[in-house]
Amino acid sequence: MSDSNHTSPSFFLTGLPGLEAAHIWLSIPLCAMYIASLAGNSLILWVVKSEPSLHQPMYYFLSMLAVTDLGLSASTLPTMFTIYMLGLREVALDMCLLQLFFIHTFSIMESSVLLTMAFDRFVAISSPLRYSTILTNLRIASLGLAIIVRSVGLHIPAPIMLKKLPYCQKRLLSHSYCLHPDVMKLACADTRINSAYGLFVVLSTLGIDSVLIVFSYGLILQTVLSIASKAERLKALNTCVSHICSVLLFYTPMIGLSMIHRFGKWASPCSRVLLSYLHFLTPPVLNPVVYTIKTKQIRLRILRIFRSGRGGIEDTHGH
Repeated sequence: MSDSNHTSPSFFLTGLPGLEAAHIWLSIPLCAMYIASLAGNSLILWVVKSEPSLHQPMYYFLSMLAVTDLGLSASTLPTMFTIYMLGLREVALDMCLLQLFFIHTFSIMESSVLLTMAFDRFVAISSPLRYSTILTNLRIASLGLAIIVRSVGLHIPAPIMLKKLPYCQKRLLSHSYCLHPDVMKLACADTRINSAYGLFVVLSTLGIDSVLIVFSYGLILQTVLSIASKAERLKALNTCVSHICSVLLFYTPMIGLSMIHRFGKWASPCSRVLLSYLHFLTPPVLNPVVYTIKTKQIRLRILRIFRSGRGGIEDTHGH
């Protein structure tokens, strides 16, 4: 193998296997998903910023979730666009490492934000009178900073370690974007350290976060069951529905994808690609929809925006 193969390798990404002829048509729903993600999350951010009544901890955390969703969409977009719109599958090593850094960083950020939102629901239900004194603006800002430092800090070593590895002739990745396990498998060297570090990052972030989210809901359920009024119990649980939906949207495809990577030798390449799309593309699209439908204050504010816009259009036609 020549030195050039070691010093400046490039990789080939995968679209939906067997549907290469339809890639240009598949780009239409994919573009629609990215536009929906951009519009939905931007709308959530604008509504929270412009409505003083929404300047509360719950909506600040929702804004953090919208920012991470925008970041996750922006991280996967470049290679998805080149594969499906332009038919270009080759990506340089440096660009690949940059993409995987941002994808994994924003994934951990999303998991961390979902954990803080679970804590927010626990505080709101168990100590409603002390809610605003526990979750002050300073504490919320500190949590946000901790999420950024944790996510970025843990993922800086991964691309540096991958950069030092030599890569084999076969450089075909199994996804439409660069992911750490996928790139690591193509190395022509011992990757046990890289694998161990990747496992450490997953367990110390996604693993711990998921356990703490379940623990938080155990405490929430215990608190709710101690409430005497059935109507109040249902009201308290209803405030958690949006968050539970977001947790399921994020973790369910991720668990399925992990199982297929480790144990699913039988699984078709197409199923892996589709599960990865579900994990990385659907939460940014559906989270704003879920919170708009289930959160009365946001829903009313958005309805007012559309009504005022429609009223302005009718006034214009009237003149």
